Amino acid sequence: MIWNQLIHNYALLSGLIAWLLAQALKPVIYFVIHRDWHWGLWFSPGGMPSSHSSLMVGTTLSIGLFDGFDTPAFAIAMAISMIVIYDAAGVRRQAGFHAQRINYLIKELLAGHQISDVQLKEVIGHSPMEVVGGVILAFIVSIATYFLWR
Repeated sequence: MIWNQLIHNYALLSGLIAWLLAQALKPVIYFVIHRDWHWGLWFSPGGMPSSHSSLMVGTTLSIGLFDGFDTPAFAIAMAISMIVIYDAAGVRRQAGFHAQRINYLIKELLAGHQISDVQLKEVIGHSPMEVVGGVILAFIVSIATYFLWR
């Protein structure tokens, strides 16, 4: 019963498909740009396209398409999407810049000393273009889901 409900929850499926595609596209896009495979990007929270944006916009748009844009569920999803996208492009991006600076300072201040080479994670946020990429991917997946399963 639960599985049947889950596989017929098209908003959930649309969001998850958009998220999965965004994660799968990260190493491919990196390869196209750098001519080198970086498979770790499959599990990375940063990079192009933004899987956070894809997940939320895919879910939100599907709620609107399947249940209506005048429903409380769409309003809540829209509000949460706005928060997630702002966080992905704003707060998390700045945290990444801070990590880069801290890593640089550690290298400069402790050059020649035996220290741990553990680096802070620098790719934790998204550029505006990465967020837009995630949003566009989610629109495509949501509209395709709607036309395939309505």
